[in-house]
Amino acid sequence: MKNKIFAICICISFLLSCTHRDDPKELVKYDKDSLPEYLLLANDYSLTFEHKRNFNQKAFDIIVEHPNDSIGRINLFKVANRFYNMGSWPDYKTTVSTIVHKSREIKDSASLAKAFTYFGDYYVAQSKSDSAFYFYLQAEKIFRKRNDNFNLAKTFLNKATLQYEISDYVGSEISTFNALRALKDEKSITVLFDSYNLLGALYNDLGDYNKALEFHKKAFSVINTNFIPEEFQPKATSYNNLGYVFLSLKDYKKAEFYFNEALGQKKLKQQKTGLYAIVLDNLGYAKFKMKDTSGLPKLFYKSLKIRDSLQLTAGIIASKLHLSEYYIANNDKAKGLQYLKEALATAKTSGNARNVLVALKQLSVLEPQKASVYSKSYIRINDSLQKAERKMGDKFTRIEYETDQVINENQALSMQNRTLFYVFSILCLIGLFFYSYKSQHIKHRELIFRQQQQLANEDIYNLMIQQQNQIEGIRINEKKRVAQELHDGVLSRMFGLRMSLDSINQINDDDASKKRTVYLDELKNIEQDIREISHDLSKEKSELINNFVTILDKLLEDQKRNFETCLTVAIDRAIKWENIENAKKINIYRIIQEALQNSNKYAKAQKIDIVLKKQKNTLVLTIIDDGIGFNIRQSKKGIGLQNIKYRIKECNGKFEINSDTNGTVITIIFPMKPNKHNLKNYDV
Repeated sequence: MKNKIFAICICISFLLSCTHRDDPKELVKYDKDSLPEYLLLANDYSLTFEHKRNFNQKAFDIIVEHPNDSIGRINLFKVANRFYNMGSWPDYKTTVSTIVHKSREIKDSASLAKAFTYFGDYYVAQSKSDSAFYFYLQAEKIFRKRNDNFNLAKTFLNKATLQYEISDYVGSEISTFNALRALKDEKSITVLFDSYNLLGALYNDLGDYNKALEFHKKAFSVINTNFIPEEFQPKATSYNNLGYVFLSLKDYKKAEFYFNEALGQKKLKQQKTGLYAIVLDNLGYAKFKMKDTSGLPKLFYKSLKIRDSLQLTAGIIASKLHLSEYYIANNDKAKGLQYLKEALATAKTSGNARNVLVALKQLSVLEPQKASVYSKSYIRINDSLQKAERKMGDKFTRIEYETDQVINENQALSMQNRTLFYVFSILCLIGLFFYSYKSQHIKHRELIFRQQQQLANEDIYNLMIQQQNQIEGIRINEKKRVAQELHDGVLSRMFGLRMSLDSINQINDDDASKKRTVYLDELKNIEQDIREISHDLSKEKSELINNFVTILDKLLEDQKRNFETCLTVAIDRAIKWENIENAKKINIYRIIQEALQNSNKYAKAQKIDIVLKKQKNTLVLTIIDDGIGFNIRQSKKGIGLQNIKYRIKECNGKFEINSDTNGTVITIIFPMKPNKHNLKNYDV
């Protein structure tokens, strides 16, 4: 159990001591109110915490007022790094939350994934491993989707470190090798170095020391100061890790050699003070195991002093445990017991259960009389620790599973939405097809209707022409008759009278006077005959002009003869039908015919009134029935009503329909225009 403590310290000595750094390529692109100066001062370690925090907060305030662009988000990451390095956790969390919001607003997945890793780092610092694991997992999904192998590898490594800390060695090993696989085509010395070091520590804890040495040597072999800055002391880290494996192998001589090599690195104390304290303590412990008292217990005290100044709780406990073991071995049980109890108290205060177990185990040896008490506490804490580690491991697995499940559900939902979209599109296309088909069908029916209407109009026109021809024939015959009457009757009689009057023109006796009276009476008879012939001609002309009324009268007579409905018709005799064009007369005829048919067939009317009258320059047709009526809205698409509307439109007319259960009233108004052709024919 004690080895585990040192393994953790050595493995993560490089990982956790590397503060958040700015990418050298991520430069401040704009200068507003001395933003670069504020960022520089916030990173000045010679200033107090409050001064650095204030400068960094000013930088944050300037950036958030700037438009949400890539430069602004890069600078926000710089601000977050500085808050992280100074340990200002609330400010760090606020800054990262702002980056997440801005990244989602602009749909910048790269910045969003990076912000998730920053959240993971935050929860690691807060010792909330499950939350940290969740955010690393979210970042992993985005990096994988973006094929960002470098950042994907770093995220795998962060997950592996969390799994290692809860003793999930299998999970940690898988995650670390995933990181290495992600780096297959990438050249990242830092991630390789950290991955090899973590695998070395992992195999050391598992007791596979050969593999531990293999990976620590691989870590040492990839060190390149062009990629890993010297101030991070990568060689000192590798030497310390190799020494620790030999310490576990009880090859104390080689362990001492590597620890001394680590201490021999330039500026180790100044640049990596925490690592320097670890190496001092490990070197002292190696000397102690070899019974080499040179430099002891000075090395332990020197390490403890540094760790205490840096408030490295785990390191303080390790130093006190080593001092306890040293003094007990040198027969100073009281001092050994003192440091052991101090280590136990610190471990309990910090919540470090593993260090508590190490202290309890040694106390049970030093105080046999209390061994049972210590053993019970040891067993209880160990069981709790194992349950907690197992629970955390299960939680990591559950988080990973639930995240994958959410992704699968989202994919299934996307597939479902896509399917619904396709189905909806197909239905729309089918609907459009049927709509087009229906529209074409209606247009086809309308075309057929117009053709049939044209034929009907032609029939009516032919009928009217035929009627007119018949009337014309009658008129010609009548003219002949009148001519014969005038020639054979009136003219002959007038000629005879003229001759008789000539013969008595010179006679003035009574007999001549009587004859003149007789001749005058005859002239009166001839005048009466001429008046009768004139009256017959006028009557013939009237019949000729009013032949449309005759045709209409025939339609109305058919209605009276074939139906029991009481029909009343009033046609204004002032209407000059010769002034109305034939097309309009045909449409009026058809409208009345359609209205009568509707009243007979659907309205069940007992009475129908038809009024056709002239009002100023218009012709008004009113058709009234006392039938059951109809719903005008529902009947708008009826073929009969469509026919009437079409004919009214052709005549540039207007119409109004009112219908209820008491009957129907149709009012149609036609404009009247003179028919020049008819005027010429009839000379009216």
